[in-house]
Amino acid sequence: MRNARRLVDALRARQPFKKELGQHFLVHDDVLERTVSWAEVDVEDHVLEIGPGPGVLTEVLLASGCAVTAIELDSGACEHLRSVFADAIAEERLTLIEGDALTVAWPADTTRVVANIPYQISSPLIDVITRHHRNPKTEPLRDIVVLVQEEFAERVVMEYESDVGSLGMVVALDFDVDLGERVPPHAFSPAPRVHSRLLRMTPHDEEWPCDRRLLVMMIQETFKQRRKKLKRTLSKPPRRIARIPGWHATRWMRAYHALHHDPRLQRRPETFELEEWADLGVDFESCEEEA
Repeated sequence: MRNARRLVDALRARQPFKKELGQHFLVHDDVLERTVSWAEVDVEDHVLEIGPGPGVLTEVLLASGCAVTAIELDSGACEHLRSVFADAIAEERLTLIEGDALTVAWPADTTRVVANIPYQISSPLIDVITRHHRNPKTEPLRDIVVLVQEEFAERVVMEYESDVGSLGMVVALDFDVDLGERVPPHAFSPAPRVHSRLLRMTPHDEEWPCDRRLLVMMIQETFKQRRKKLKRTLSKPPRRIARIPGWHATRWMRAYHALHHDPRLQRRPETFELEEWADLGVDFESCEEEA
């Protein structure tokens, strides 16, 4: 195999790094090997890689024997990848899609996502991963392993009380999450200003007793003003409540007034466990709509 540093240098010889795309490329081969190992990739997998850049992770994934689909926005990086991995592309072990991973269609038979992703797309990418996994027309994902900014990973895992927020709560509706290896800035070229962290998301496929979309909206609405009690933050219908089938502003207000004196509404959102959100969602749904 070519080592990571050579692949990064080959891309840099073709074009300068693009800061606007958040290009920070791993150059430590051992970290790349441990990433693929932690993801438990095998020859039966169809792995989606997002933002392959010079192909340092792509090469290690291909060496595991799996099929890889890589989505890359940078046209110069795509030219580089087509040259470096010409044989793998010809053998259909690697499929390269030039485009934005947040908007292009992902292969329906993807089994895992493994990627070193640009920091700035971390949050919207989680949403896309969740939609793909929940889509009845796609194969459910087995695992997601991504390298992200350490602060973002801690917010997803909610390791500390200060990290509890809508991001981690909404992720927990669909995934069990684990923190992996901490990766220092000097492991990248160019070096970012922050540490990175491997994050693993494993689907738990738990069914919630109320509409999951209602839970998401309640969680996100209350955490917008996390220091205020739910009695205040739920007092007005969310702006997009009508996107949930069967819901509209009038039904929301009826549910809110029915629960107006519920002691749970005197609490702040960070004090709720996930099961308590589900119980509150059930009670909101149980307030029947007027004929």
